[in-house]
Amino acid sequence: MGVHPVRADSKVGAGDRWHVEVDRSLCIGSAQCVHTAPDGFRLDSARQSHPADPETDANEKVLAAAENCPVEAIMITLLGSEEPVFPPEE
Repeated sequence: MGVHPVRADSKVGAGDRWHVEVDRSLCIGSAQCVHTAPDGFRLDSARQSHPADPETDANEKVLAAAENCPVEAIMITLLGSEEPVFPPEE
C-alpha cells in the first residue's frame, strides 16, 4: 500500500454521481484525504475520516484522496449501479 498517482484514465465522468464511503476500521486518521480534498472529507473528534457528503458529484480531488489514502480506506462507487470507481475491480 503506497501512494497512487491519479490515473490519466480516471473515471471522473461529467454528470456522474458517486457514493463515497470510508472504512473506519481501516482509517488511521492521517488526514491525507482532508488535505487532498478539503471539501470532500472531514475528521471527527476521534480523528476518523468520513465523507462530507456520501453522495457527491464525480470529483478529481475526491478520487485523488481515495487513491492516495495510505491504508486504502476510501471506496467510491457510481450511484445507482454501484459500479466500483475506486478501488478498481481487478
